[in-house]
Parts: sequence; C-alpha cells; structure tokens
Amino acid sequence: MSLKENKSSIVLSIVLLLIAMLSIQSGASLAKSLFPLIGAQGMTALRLGLGTIILMIFLRPWRKHKTRVPAAGARWWLLAYGLSLGGMNLLFYMSLRTVPLGIAVALEFIGPLAVAMFSSRRIVDFLWIGLVIIGLALLLPLNQSVDGVDPVGACYALGAGVFWALYIIFGQKAGANYGTRSVALGALVATAVAFPIGVAYAGASMFSLAILPVAIGVAILSTALPYSLEMVALTRLPAKTFGTLTSLEPAMGALSGLIFLNETLSFMQWAGLGAVIIASMGASMTIKPKGKLESVAAGEGNAA
Repeated sequence: MSLKENKSSIVLSIVLLLIAMLSIQSGASLAKSLFPLIGAQGMTALRLGLGTIILMIFLRPWRKHKTRVPAAGARWWLLAYGLSLGGMNLLFYMSLRTVPLGIAVALEFIGPLAVAMFSSRRIVDFLWIGLVIIGLALLLPLNQSVDGVDPVGACYALGAGVFWALYIIFGQKAGANYGTRSVALGALVATAVAFPIGVAYAGASMFSLAILPVAIGVAILSTALPYSLEMVALTRLPAKTFGTLTSLEPAMGALSGLIFLNETLSFMQWAGLGAVIIASMGASMTIKPKGKLESVAAGEGNAA
C-alpha cells in the first residue's frame, strides 16, 4: 500500500469510528425515549434481545472453529462475560432515567479507564488518575445545588463502569477460547438474564408492535452498525489512535443528549466531562498496558 493510500485508509477509519460513536449515542438517546413506555428494564431486554438476534445471524456462533478449541472450564469465563455484559447494559440504562446522557457515559467510562491505569505503574499515570478524581468531584452531587446529579443515577452509572471493567477482563478470557463467537454467545447469556427482568417490569407492553420499529432502530444504532464500523477501524488504526478517539465518547453522549433529549449541562459539569476525556486521552497515549488491554479498554463494548 502506498503512503497516499495508507493516509486515505487512516482518514476513512477515523471517519467510520466517529460515525460509530455518534451511532451509539444516538441509539442511547432513542432508547431513552422509550423509557416512559417500557422502562429502562424493558428497553435493556429489547436492545439485548434484538442485538443478539443480529449478532447470531452475522456471526453464526454454532459453527465449530477449525483451530480454536475451548479450554476446560472456558464456559465459566463465557458465562461471566455474558453476565457482565448484561449488568453493564442494565445499570447504564437505569442511570439514564435520571442522569444526562453525557454525564452517564463519562461516569461509566471510568471503568475501562481504571482497567488500563491499573495495568501500568508509571508516574505519569497519577496525572490521569488525578484528572479523573477532579472530573468525579465536578460531576458527582457533592452539594444540593440545582445542577447536582441524582446520586442514585450516578451510582448506577458507576456500577455500569464496574461491569464494563469486568466485561473487559472476562471478555479477554472468553475471546481467547471462543474467538468472535464469544460476542454472540455472551450477548445470548446477557439476554437470558435481562429478558425476565424486562418482562417482569414492562409486561405485555414490551411486545407492542408500536414500539418495535424504534426498538429495532436502537438495536441497529447501538449494536449492529457501530460494532461493524469499529471492527473496520480497529484493523486499520493503531491502538493508541483508536483509544484516543474513543475517549471522545462522553462528549458525543453530551452532544447527543443536547440535540435529541434537550439535556443541558452546567459549566462545572462540562468541566468535569472535559477532565475525564483528557484523562482518557492521556491514558491512551501514554500508558503501556500488559497484554491486550490497550485495545479492549479503548472503548469496545460500550453499553450506550
């Protein structure tokens, strides 16, 4: 490949990645519009269920891999991976009930950022940790002002971040044994957990044909389209570039919330959002994780 073609490929990959992030956050905004009808629990079940069907069709995980043979006990890693995926999605949508999209994404993003940070031991890492702490101080409800974030919603978002971190760790183990099949199989486990919760909360409303088009739109925008575009970008971009760009996810969430949900943030909240973004960018550019955490912690599997 010539230098010109290589530059064109990188530019195209960056554009595709930006579209993927916008797609994910637009899907989250669309999902939030259904909360009054089926709740966050019902929306989680529908998003995971429809997303799993899409992944099953395209990945066909029932086919046996010719060279990859799962190790003994590998099913437990797959189960843990699916449970963490389900918990991440459910808690994130629960947080969106009372927390603006951009802030919820920023709080959740701390999970994979922590995984990357804990895999490194250099002095510069403390700078990024300090910025995260500053960002949290600005984002979390430390006072009773009108701009304060709902503490319960904030805890849900932070809990989603914990599950995102576990998703990364267990996803590595599952992926090492099942390859790309682990994505579809893990989504199936997540659906098996989330679907009964969704049905218990939303009941028959979850199966209304009136909301099906919107639910399919959420599944496509939040799962099928962004994951496909991210996969193309991952194969063409250096891991650090990928990680740096995905650090813009909270800003994309705030922008999407502003455009589609009319969610406005205070100056302090924007400052906190910026601190988390800068910390994530800095970590992506300077931290040298062990193993493959660099690419995984860069933003794959975002619950939004």
